Amino acid sequence: MPICDLTEMSGLLAPGARLMGLDLGAKTIGIAISDATRTIATARTTLRRTRLSRDIETLRALIAEEGIGGIVVGLPVNMDGSEGPRAQSARDVAGRLADALAPPVALWDERWSTVAAERSLLAADLSRRKRARVVDQVAAAYILQGALDRLRAG
Repeated sequence: MPICDLTEMSGLLAPGARLMGLDLGAKTIGIAISDATRTIATARTTLRRTRLSRDIETLRALIAEEGIGGIVVGLPVNMDGSEGPRAQSARDVAGRLADALAPPVALWDERWSTVAAERSLLAADLSRRKRARVVDQVAAAYILQGALDRLRAG
């Protein structure tokens, strides 16, 4: 299935199907999952990246385990709205996910997600070491929450 937009994805979701948010980094993938009502995004885990085929198998298992009906991948757009190499890489990975996995895949602008995640972790007074372990999954939760809010707003 090709990458769809969020509106298309909404029409493809079964009632109660949860969404998965992904923050794609060079070394890790932050993962967040919504509740069944698709209201709240929760940071779930950080996957250490290996080969994409192995990462896809790990995601496939999590999709089955969590009842995931759609995947939202963060798209790292530049502040001026243009797309650079990181955005193209995210589009490529999202396309591979869309081809390999059953749930529909949509992209979501992640411009401020990592900054917001870092600020919230600093406010929580987490040590640098603890922040490094969870920042990607918290960024994935910000990405997914933005998409959930957009879906609810129509």
